[in-house]
Amino acid sequence: MSLVDTGGGSVRGPATAGPAARDTTAAGSGGAESGAAAAGGPRRRSRRRTDWREAAWGYALIAPTGIGLAVFYLWPVLQTAYLSFTEAGPFGGPSEWVGLANYQELVSDPEVGRSLINTLAYTALGLIGIPIAVVVAALLSRPGLRGVAVYRTFFFLPVVTTPVAVAMIWRWIYSGDFGILNYLLSLVGIQGPHWIADSRTALIAMVIVGIWMGLGYNLVIFIAAVKGIPRHYYEAAEIDGAGPIQQFFRITVPLLSPTIFFVSVVSVIGSLQLFDLVYVLAGGSNQASRANPAFESMETIVYLFYAEAFQNNDKGYGAAIAMILLALIVALTAVQFRLQKRWVTYD
Repeated sequence: MSLVDTGGGSVRGPATAGPAARDTTAAGSGGAESGAAAAGGPRRRSRRRTDWREAAWGYALIAPTGIGLAVFYLWPVLQTAYLSFTEAGPFGGPSEWVGLANYQELVSDPEVGRSLINTLAYTALGLIGIPIAVVVAALLSRPGLRGVAVYRTFFFLPVVTTPVAVAMIWRWIYSGDFGILNYLLSLVGIQGPHWIADSRTALIAMVIVGIWMGLGYNLVIFIAAVKGIPRHYYEAAEIDGAGPIQQFFRITVPLLSPTIFFVSVVSVIGSLQLFDLVYVLAGGSNQASRANPAFESMETIVYLFYAEAFQNNDKGYGAAIAMILLALIVALTAVQFRLQKRWVTYD
């Protein structure tokens, strides 16, 4: 202890700790740190076990979906890729490895090029249905409109109807001899053509049916997106003097751009896989379809795959056509995702 002189007496206070005391304090501090480290070890191991259990539960929950995707999607793609390098043996015998022969034949086959052009033309023209769906969705979402549920039901009916049934109805409508469309045109003095037997109108006729079939599905998506736009945007624009058309182009379309992008990707993928409309509208069978004088302007890449793989029993060549279609879908989807950065607004 030390004495501190305060002028009126002395006060006893603690003296500065000596070397022994400092050593004792350091020893105690080191022991505390080592004890904390020792306690941290089991704690870390417990945390690792918890993380492992959570990861295991996560993998277990996604395992059914992952297995389903691998069995029903990934494995068929790999099997098709393998078959594209083979040629089926006679009378269904074992396949023979032919390397790139099928792909070399694809390059020189004029029917492949023609079907690719028809498919791309149908896909491009089918995108017209997207702005139509946006306009109709905006009209059906107007406040105070009566009978909206009835309109939605009528528009959505083609979606829940089988494509073959729809194609059969439209084949009757397009008939050049007794079709209702030519009958209505004759009432105003117009002689309609044989819509699906004329190479000048066959592809356009298919596009109209495709747009009509997909309109209901697109409307459901766009109406939900329009309902999600805050009303105060339109109220503020109306106060500023903007009319309905200005509100549509300045508010509705920009805020719907992410939805438009999604619908465009889905529509392109669906259009590239067109088959049922061609099969039914062109004739209903491979022989009848090819007898149609407009068949060359209607044949798509999927129809060609069907004809080669299942009619001509050339599984290898059909698999090569399928791989070309897969590459085309991947390429166009990648281009769409690349271009969406220029016009899609996510704010």
